[in-house]
Formats: sequence, C-alpha cells, structure tokens
Amino acid sequence: MEQRVPAMVGRDDEQEQLSAFVTAVGGRALILRGETGIGKSALLDHAVGLATPHHQVIRAAGVEAEAELPYAGLHQLLYPLLAHLSGLDDGHRAVFDVVFGPGQGRTPSVMSLGIAVLDLLALAASSKPLLLVLDDGQWLDASSIEVCGFVGRRLAGGAVKMLITVRSDVASRFDTAALAELAVTALTDQAAERLLDAHHPRLEARTRRIVLEQARGNPLALLELPSYVSGGHAGRPGDELPTLDGIPLSRRLQHVYGMRIQRLDATVRAELLRGALDGVAAGPGTNRAHGVRYRMRDIDEAAAAGLLGTDPLTGDVVFRHPLIRSTIVQLATPNQRRAAHAELARVHHDDIERRARHLAAAQIDPDEEVAAALEAAANSATRRGGAVAAVAWLTRAAELSETSADRSRRLGDAAFIAGHAALLDQARELLRFDSAPGGRSPSPATVVTTAYAALYEDGDIRSAHRQVTAAIEGPHTGHEPAQTLTRLVNLLLAISQYAGDATLWKRARHLTTALGDRLDPRSAIYRDAWSDVVRHGEGVHERVEQAFTASPVLEPWDLSRLAVAAYHADTLSRYRPHLQRAVDQEVETGAVANGMTMLHLIMLDQMAVGEWDDAERTGQRALELTTSHGYTLFAHHTRAYLGLLAALRGQVEHARELQAVVDAWARPRGVGFLTQIADAVGTTAALSEGDHEAAYLHAIGITSPGSFEPYAHQASRTLLDLVEAAVHTGRLQQARLHAQAALDAGLPGISPRLALVTYGALAMTAADDNEAEELHARAETGSAETDFPFELARIRLAHGIRLRHTRGPRTARPLLIRAAEAFDRLGAAGWAERAHAELRATGMPDSASPSYLTALTWQERRIADLAAGGLTNKEIGERMHLSPRTVSSHLYRVFPKLGVASRAALRDALSKRGDEPPSH
Repeated sequence: MEQRVPAMVGRDDEQEQLSAFVTAVGGRALILRGETGIGKSALLDHAVGLATPHHQVIRAAGVEAEAELPYAGLHQLLYPLLAHLSGLDDGHRAVFDVVFGPGQGRTPSVMSLGIAVLDLLALAASSKPLLLVLDDGQWLDASSIEVCGFVGRRLAGGAVKMLITVRSDVASRFDTAALAELAVTALTDQAAERLLDAHHPRLEARTRRIVLEQARGNPLALLELPSYVSGGHAGRPGDELPTLDGIPLSRRLQHVYGMRIQRLDATVRAELLRGALDGVAAGPGTNRAHGVRYRMRDIDEAAAAGLLGTDPLTGDVVFRHPLIRSTIVQLATPNQRRAAHAELARVHHDDIERRARHLAAAQIDPDEEVAAALEAAANSATRRGGAVAAVAWLTRAAELSETSADRSRRLGDAAFIAGHAALLDQARELLRFDSAPGGRSPSPATVVTTAYAALYEDGDIRSAHRQVTAAIEGPHTGHEPAQTLTRLVNLLLAISQYAGDATLWKRARHLTTALGDRLDPRSAIYRDAWSDVVRHGEGVHERVEQAFTASPVLEPWDLSRLAVAAYHADTLSRYRPHLQRAVDQEVETGAVANGMTMLHLIMLDQMAVGEWDDAERTGQRALELTTSHGYTLFAHHTRAYLGLLAALRGQVEHARELQAVVDAWARPRGVGFLTQIADAVGTTAALSEGDHEAAYLHAIGITSPGSFEPYAHQASRTLLDLVEAAVHTGRLQQARLHAQAALDAGLPGISPRLALVTYGALAMTAADDNEAEELHARAETGSAETDFPFELARIRLAHGIRLRHTRGPRTARPLLIRAAEAFDRLGAAGWAERAHAELRATGMPDSASPSYLTALTWQERRIADLAAGGLTNKEIGERMHLSPRTVSSHLYRVFPKLGVASRAALRDALSKRGDEPPSH
C-alpha cells in the first residue's frame, strides 16, 4: 500500500515538478532555492513521500556548527551507505578511509573522491533506486559541497537522485554548482489566506490582517505568528508588532521562538543549547550518523512547546526548524555557550577536529593545552584540504598561546597557510602588529608574508629579495624555528628563480651555503634544480626521486616545489599523477596558489609529451584562476606558456601578442624567468614559420653560441633552436660550437631530454655522414619518442633532409614519414607543412602509403592485437609492462601503418593480413 502524501496549499506547480523529478527515468540532481520558512523542507517531505515506496531515501542536513569541518556534511549524507564499502575496489575504499577514517595518506582530489562516491552510490542503488535528500545545503562545509556538486552533475544514466535545499539569502558554493534549480517563492495572497484559515480558523479579523501583512506569503510565518500576535507575546493582545516592523522575517520568527524557549526550565535550555551547538539536526531523517553528535536528554518540555520533533525513520530527536536551533544559541549568554562547548569537548575527546572547535569556543584565558589541540586540528585540516579552517584554528591557537613566542609562531603559520590559500589580505591582517614599535625590524614570519605578496601580486623582485635576504642575515634568525628559516630560504629561491639573474642567484647560493646543516635537504634540491641545471643539475633527478620516496605524503607547497625541480631535470612526467591527484583539491578547497603552480606543471608536461589540446585547456584554466585571485605574476607566467604553445602550433600572430604582453610587464620588473620564455616564444614562432634568421637572433638573445648563460633556464631549453637556426642560416661554425659546448658541459648526463637534443644537435652539425648517422642513432635511443615527440620529430626531419641530399630519396623517406606523422598528430602546422614538402621532394605524394608504413614491429603487432581484442591502454600496459602513454604512442604509429583511423577497425585490418587477434 502506497504512502499517502498530504496536500499542500498553493504549491501545485512545485509538487508537479517534484513528481516529475521523482518519477523520471535515470539520475538527476535538483536544488530548491528560497527564503527561510518558505516551505522548502515541506516540499522535501512531499518528495520523500512520493519516493518512499520505490526508493531508498537518505536524508541529511547542513548545520552552521559544522560549516568549517571538512567533509562533515558528506559523512552525514553517506553514513547509512558505508556498509557498501566492502563492494568497492581497494583504491576507492582507501579514498573513503583517508577522508572518513583513520587511513593515512594525502586527501584525495574532488575528482578522485567524487568518482569514489559515484561508485558507492551506484552500488547502493543496484537493488533499489536511491534518493539523497539534503536540507539546508548552504551550511555544508566547502569540501562536501564541492563533492556533492561534482556528483550531482554526473548522475545522469544511473539510479540515484539528489534533492537539495538552499536559502536564497545565504551565499554558498552551491550557487555555482551548475545544478538544475527550482525557485520556491512566496505564496499568492489567496493561497496565504487559505493556509492561515486552515490552521487558525477562528482568528479575529484584525489579527488575521496583521498576520497576513507581516507574513507576506511565507508559510512558516503564517503558521507561527498568529499565537504571538493574538497574545502570546508578553500578554498584549492585538499589538501590531511595532518592535518588529522593518525587521527581516527570519528575525521576527526568531523572536516568536525565543518566547517559547525562555519559558523553559534552565536545565532544559542548557540541554537544547548543547544540541544546537553540536549540530543536532532540524527536520526528519537528518540525524542519521549515530554517535557523531550530542544526544539530548530529558527534553519533553521542549517537545511539548513545539520546538522539537521526532525523526520517523530513526527515532532521533530533532529541532523542528533550523531557526529554532539558531535562536537557542542567540538567546544563551556567553558564559552559557562556553560551558556548553566545554561539555561538548569532553564528549568528543576522540575527534581531534570537533574537540578542538569546542575547546576553542569554551576557552577565554590563554591555555597551552587548548592551543596545541587547535594546532593539531589545523594540521589535520590542511592535510584534508581545509585551508580556511586551518587558518581559523591557528589564529585561535595564537590567541590562546601562553607565550609570545608560541603566539608569534602560530600567527606566522596561519599567515603562511593563508598566503598559499590565496588569502593574502587575511595573511597580512594576521601579522599587522608584528612589525612592532620603536622601529624594530619585522619578524621573519612577517617577511615571509609581505615578500610573498610583493612577488606574486606585483612581481616586485627587488623589494621581495631585499626583505628576505635581510631577514636571513638578521641577528635573530638563528633563534627562529627551523620551519621559519626554511620558509624564508624557499621564498628566496623562488624570488631568485623568477629573477633569472646571475648576481641574485650567486647571493642566494652564498647565503644557503653559509647555513650549513641548517639548510633543509629539500631546499638544497630546489636551489640546484631551479638555478642553473647546466652547472648544478647533475644528480638532481635522483635526489627528487628520493625526496618523493622518503615523503609519500607531502604538503601542497612541497609537492609543487619538488615537481618544479623535476621539470628542470626533465623528469616531470613520472610525477604528473601526484599533481593531478592534488590539483583539484588545492584549487577548490586548499592551497590555491600551489594549485596554480600545479596547473602550470601539468600544462608543461602535456606540452612535452604532445598532449597539446589538453595543454591548451589546462592553460586556460590556470589563466582564469590566476587572474581571478589577483596573482599577477602567475597570470603572466600562464600567458608565457600559452604563447609558447601557440608558437609550437604555428599560431604565430597569437603567440607574438602574448609574447609582447608578457615582455612588456616582466622586463621593467626584472622578471628574467618570464623574459626568457618570451624570447623563447619569439624563437619558436620564427622557426614555426621558417624564418630562421629571426629565430637565430631571438635565440642568441637568450645565450651566445658556444656557451650557456649562467642561471638562464632557457639557455639549455633552446639548444636545438639555436643550432637549427644557425645551420639554416649558414652559420655552421656557430652551430657546431654550440652543439659541442652542450656535450662538453655534460648535458646528456643531466636528463633524457638534454641527451636527445644534444645528440640531435651534434648530428645536425656533423661534417661526416657516418658520424651524423651514429649521433642520430644515439639521439633515437631511449624513451624520447613517447616523452618528447616534438623534439624527436624535429631531429628526424633534419636527418631526413640530410639523407635525401647525401644518400637519396628512398633512404630519407622513412624518417621523413615518421616526422610528418608526428607533426600532424601534434598539430604543429608549420613543421608538418615543411615535412610534407620534404616528402614530396623525395617523389612521394602526400597520399602515398609506402611499404615501410605497413611493416609492424613485434611490439606494435602485439599491442594492435590486444587493442583489437578490446583491452584498454591501461590493461595493455599492465600485460606488456608499459605505461599507458607508451601504448598510446605505439597505437598512433600502428593506425597509419594499417590504414585505419580507430581501434574499432583494427580487427578487420589485422585479419586481412592473415592473422586473427588472440582471444583473452
């Protein structure tokens, strides 16, 4: 027998839409948005009534008391489903263990956690469709909202629906969640009169008129105001509420509830206060996570007063409306609230973050034990992607510190995290008293914040460098905590990197060397990798790998710094999975500034391995993020990389526009890192359109032939550009000098990319054909084809041109074909055109498919067989001990050899050759 759904007054349209929502095939998400008391919760009850016969219904509610606890709302929503975790794979179980349980490891990104949640929901809905109902969504913590938004946008095609209510007068992240919405507006005059008359049929005319005017179509007001107006407020019947006119409706209703609360016994009020402060839910079905929140006792009097109800699903006591809960808190005195928080801290002694929150609110006087608990909670929140909560708890910990040293240290930690969370104004505010009376020098923690802001907001290299070096050299640095010194050193290295100036780098090396064993080992890696990889890069990639291995769980700033070091050592690809797991979490809920760096690094690796469309999308995302947060340096850094990508693709006009913008901003400020990239954009754009003279002039602006400018990171990166431009402009002596200088400097031993371009440059400049062949073979050795396809294609094109002139067209064709294929696949328009022109010069039309293309290697044949059998790149890689990217690269070569354009055509193409792919 189906449950009877009670009728609602004036909500026919909303009920019809909810009925369509509940009965629609497939998954959906819907937000109900309206003011306080407008009837959103009643509409949720209506939807639950419709769904209950056919759906498993789970209800939850956001509460203000938990708005700073990462994933508290998500835990409440998923708590009844956690029994299904055993049905998930190990990876997804581990994700939930880290977020909700005792699992160790880095908090997953929104995407990783969202995918795990989708799998859990799909499993739970496999036997019966699932309806998730979330009331007061605006009070959910930011982390939970991000995951709910991610999940809600991906429910189509499943058996899960999500229904959320949010207040229209309270901003939240649901405002930008891109979910379908249904606006819940005030009742019409006629509907308001019907509702009032149905529940209060014997109101005298004057009172009825006052209620209708005051309620303005708000259902909760229509139900609650009559008893107040007709004599429930201090015994003055018929008063027209002169003290409430002009006050928002929610405040009027709080006044109504407050009268009922004040009539209660003091012990009952204290019990209600503990429940309200700990987030006891409002509304049925919203308090499902047993043992998590305070359970109120001996509260029959409050229930009789209409303040409480009972959850019909669980039997839990709940507040009838969120306004009741907030009114209870507002009516309590400060001492009453502190006493309630102290009791709740004792109740939650095993929950580090919840206990810390209550301790912070309970304490007035400095208390080191409480301050330490808050500090531990902040560390936990940082690991869980809750930077904002971490800043708040550290700030409170500083206020409760018993010594000035601990207070200063905790304020410094709060400011440091705030800076990395793109909250620079808040970071400055935290340290506003630290610069001190009497002309005392600013503390190191203050310098970290002010110099950081000067660098990233304004690109003020000189000021930032001056402040940081003075702080490191200052007389009190030796008494600072090691962490503060490390922050100063790392900031100095970042400033020096952006400066790209030999003098500043030498000063930085001198200062860091003088620190001796006080220099953090990771800082030494950053210094050697970021400064001058030609002179200090030997062994860096091994040190980076050791650092990652030694610290599997890294703070976001250390992860991004080590990845920058990996970029300079050309081993970034192996660490990109770390970045991709972390970037969404940091961009959305954590260390936003580090998320910007992570996006840059992901883009660089996508460019290196030939994923140029993805790189374009990543760059645009980074540009939006950096500009929206006012990180001007990072914004121009992003434009520089977008300009370089445009130049690679042959979009030379756009590339030069970006080059000009970056150069005009960076050069007057002395941001040499960016001016070097701008020069590299000019070099690449000129090469792309075949203007080798212009390319040569740009390249020698970065470094002179035969040398690698000290502390110029683009000097080694433009090695191939300078040599190739010199060869094509008849400057063979300069070309040979530069290629030989690379070999003499030991570049092949520093990274696989430098080995590739060094031997490729030597092959281009070799006077002897046999020597050129040998050097080209050395360039081809290794994994360069999958890791650096653009550089390898350029080297093949150059060698193919040489072979055409020295050994004839037939010998040159295989290399030219492979170069043309690579340029076509990458979208390097200018280079592809040049390669096809060379192919035509061999007598081969563009449409020809010579026998060379049809010959598969054993490895290519095996990969093709497995792909034709339906295996994914990941599955093929696991069988053949290859990375999925390597498998993809092989398939790119297999397709044109077999004359097909997709995996679906592989089986037929292989069978025509006489072999069926093996079954598996």
